[in-house]
Amino acid sequence: MGLFVRDKEFYRQAVAIAVPISLQSMITIGVNLMDNIMVGSLGEVVLSGTSLANQFVSIYHICCMGIGMGASVMTARFWGMKDMEALKKTVTLMLRFCVGLAALFMLPAIFLPAWLMRIYTPDGSVISQGILYYRWIWPCFVLQGLSLTCTIVLRSVGQVRLPLYSSIGAFFVNIFFNYIFIFGKLGAPRMEIQGAALGTLIARAFEFFVICGYFFLKDRRIGYRIGDFGMKCGELVREYINVGVPVIVSDALLAFGSSAVAMIMGRIGKEFVSANSITFVTQQLSTVMIQGVCQAGCIVTGHTLGRGEREKAQSQAWTFLALGVLIGAFASGVILLISETVISFYNITDETREIARQLMLAISIIVVFQATNSIMMKGVLRGGGDTRFLMVADILFLWAVSVPLGALAGLVWHLSAFWIYFFLKIDQVLKAFWCVSRLRSGKWMKGISGSKQGGKSGEKGL
Repeated sequence: MGLFVRDKEFYRQAVAIAVPISLQSMITIGVNLMDNIMVGSLGEVVLSGTSLANQFVSIYHICCMGIGMGASVMTARFWGMKDMEALKKTVTLMLRFCVGLAALFMLPAIFLPAWLMRIYTPDGSVISQGILYYRWIWPCFVLQGLSLTCTIVLRSVGQVRLPLYSSIGAFFVNIFFNYIFIFGKLGAPRMEIQGAALGTLIARAFEFFVICGYFFLKDRRIGYRIGDFGMKCGELVREYINVGVPVIVSDALLAFGSSAVAMIMGRIGKEFVSANSITFVTQQLSTVMIQGVCQAGCIVTGHTLGRGEREKAQSQAWTFLALGVLIGAFASGVILLISETVISFYNITDETREIARQLMLAISIIVVFQATNSIMMKGVLRGGGDTRFLMVADILFLWAVSVPLGALAGLVWHLSAFWIYFFLKIDQVLKAFWCVSRLRSGKWMKGISGSKQGGKSGEKGL
């Protein structure tokens, strides 16, 4: 069996999904980059405050991704099965999870911002900046959560252009209002870090009204309306728990793992935190293609298995694996090429600059493995319904290997920035090899029940 399938329709479908998603990811990262540059001009304390405050926001973002992607595994499969009733019920369960999670995260951001910041750093000056940031950012939990999960569902049925257009609009909205409120332009007060938070809030509100307005009022593919939120969907709860909850748990563990990494970095020093915030944006920028192909893998696999074509899904999976290796190598080269240019944009000390250089080198190595395992684990294998296996992999490699080794490297052994980052991300290397083994076994293709009598999309894997 060749690595690359000879099916023009497969590549057409994958490209049609991956390209808009990759462009949307690039725009989102561009927003983060501009935020960092603007806030970074105010000094390292403000930059560190924003970076660490956003760690809690990032946990929520990743958890919402888990809720949305958990639903996407099922909605893509139901779309292939033409089971619209089950699809709508899945959306209902997703939205209920999302609203509950938003409330859970908003409360500490409103009432316990200082406590949240102390989780990541003991530096009082950084903590005070983070508190100011939380004063404005807390409504984003609802706005971002609903727009993100609805976006993921729309993608699962082939609607990828609207989220892209929404992100383009949000990009310009964010830059414009950041400029006004951070620096006090066009008659607005100079709000500095609070201005960055307000600009982000306005951009999130824009995305919410575009995406959710379309999803609940205009979309005809799914035809979901606000009144459907109260529909009965008890018969799908078990299926959602079996398929979707492991995705949520897996992505939540990833979020908390990222937070644990931030805690380790925060205790190494604000120079390390600042350097990581600079390199993080570059890492994201270099992985935009990974994100697009990853979601394309999940959606295409779901549609293929929904039609009961198991052998075809296996062949497509090997092609996605090969694409992962190629994309990872390309991303590595991009990081090495742009690293010095990106670092030069920031007003930082020589110590922070050297740390950033070491982190860039480590990222260029890790990204090859990250591309491979992300496209497999978060894309193909997840689209096959193999979510419990993936949850175990995340628990084992992230929490039993990466976090302990990273803590030892940074806080006990006091290794260089390169090795600290490498050990913090070594789970990416281990998961790349493990998911290849899982792909070869064929056990990743699981059956999913719909609302139609006897509805199964493929056999149960072992």
